[in-house]
Amino acid sequence: MFIKCCKDTRSLARTGRLETAHGTFDTPSFVAVATRGTVKAVEPKALGEIGVQVVISNAYHLHLRPGEDLIAGLNGLHHFAGWNGPMMTDSGGFQVFSLGAGKVHGVGKVASIFPDEECGGNKPQLKPQGKPLVKLSEQGATFRSIIDGSEHFFSPENVIALQRKLGADIILVLDECTSPLHDYDYTKNAMERTHRWANRALLAFEQTSSDIFSNPRQLLYGIVQGGAYEQLRCESARIIGSLPFDGFAIGGSLGRSKEDMHSVLDWTIPQLPEEKGRHLLGIGQIEDIFAAVKRGIDTFDCAAPTRIARNGTVFVKGAPRHRINLRNARFRDDSRPVDEACDCLTCRHHSRAYLRHLHLAGELSYYRLATIHNLRFLVCLMRDIRGAIAEGNLQELEHEWLDEQ
Repeated sequence: MFIKCCKDTRSLARTGRLETAHGTFDTPSFVAVATRGTVKAVEPKALGEIGVQVVISNAYHLHLRPGEDLIAGLNGLHHFAGWNGPMMTDSGGFQVFSLGAGKVHGVGKVASIFPDEECGGNKPQLKPQGKPLVKLSEQGATFRSIIDGSEHFFSPENVIALQRKLGADIILVLDECTSPLHDYDYTKNAMERTHRWANRALLAFEQTSSDIFSNPRQLLYGIVQGGAYEQLRCESARIIGSLPFDGFAIGGSLGRSKEDMHSVLDWTIPQLPEEKGRHLLGIGQIEDIFAAVKRGIDTFDCAAPTRIARNGTVFVKGAPRHRINLRNARFRDDSRPVDEACDCLTCRHHSRAYLRHLHLAGELSYYRLATIHNLRFLVCLMRDIRGAIAEGNLQELEHEWLDEQ
């Protein structure tokens, strides 16, 4: 259940608390990505010490390995993973998309989610990767396992059953994602199918036998689709927002640029019920966090902060885009911590030079130390954002951060 606490007077930003079976967490909040039941390189105990409040795993990946029945037999995903805090699971709709239209269009969630957006001075190069590995129908999606090639089928109903067995606190319905390269007609058809699937998922959620519950207090989120088309986004938000979901996620294509994403949020948020939580799927760059929070988003997940850590990039306030790449030779003998204002274990005990050495030497400890820093950096940023909303100076905090880039 979402409880709104206070609202910014100059934007749609708000603070709140989201109550779940495994605890209450404060919003706005960054949701750490634990795709296969773990945040890569960091164990659950350390996540709690960092201050991470909530994680999100992926039903598609856990279905393929080790399987929902095995996890249910071991008392559910919380017990299996050793994480006692709030947990979400995504339905796998994006993974189905990535095996289908994502391959055909060469569109992914990392570099090319915004085809018109420059990164490092260059636009992403979209590279089609062959024929789709998924077949969509009104019944659901048939796809091949990326692990062993076996055939699997996802429907709105069996994805609910799957997530009931996993037992996360917040689960998402199966939806049909679209690409920023899809036209209006395709996007409209996918949106309408998502709406039909949403009604089927709600019914399945209500009728699922309690015999398979590992968490009887689960919350179910619907997903708003419609691409970057204003009419479709508004229609989808009205329809999904009128259904008895516990909260809502905004998914699918967010357009060809970040400006498009801002428009999508501006169209969508006012159509959703004020008293329920709102989640933005797959977005979490620092500039995007401020943009999303100002528009009324409560939670968002993104694998980028942990992924870039593993690739040598760590957050530093005041650096270009608030990040540095430790592979750069200028850090070879840099005795400073990654960020002198950070209180994480990594910054308290290790230098940039040492982390650079670990990364270049391929030492596994690097991945843990860099990920701990990036997550703690975001935890502290979200704490400051919540405080700024409560004190009425979110706009000033945003200028402080974004004017430094």
